[in-house]
Amino acid sequence: MRGGIVVGLTWLVVCQLVGEVLVRLTDAPVPGPVVGMVVLLLALEVRRRRGHDTDRDPAVRAADGLLRHLQLLFVPAGVGVVAYLGAIRDDAVPIVVAIAGSWALGLVVVGWTTRLLERSEGRA
Repeated sequence: MRGGIVVGLTWLVVCQLVGEVLVRLTDAPVPGPVVGMVVLLLALEVRRRRGHDTDRDPAVRAADGLLRHLQLLFVPAGVGVVAYLGAIRDDAVPIVVAIAGSWALGLVVVGWTTRLLERSEGRA
């Protein structure tokens, strides 16, 4: 049983490594771990189509184990915020303006898109 978890973690790390290598080789503007997740998705989809039970796949079981402890993965981000608290305090106004501005812009774009879709379907 433990061997399955190790195999699953190896799958996850190898997919992330493949993603990092692909990003470095292609100079893509996407983070390597995101490409690695796409690689993992494709690998799991290929395995599923070949008849493997993906619910019992070692990579899925390892990912489920990591997701149960997802809150621990936020600790490094929290430490980073505390470490750079002085810089954040010095630039608080631009940070708040950027966050509020991006939120408002996102809200407006979603509203316009919804309105356009409703018009195209003839509901408005």
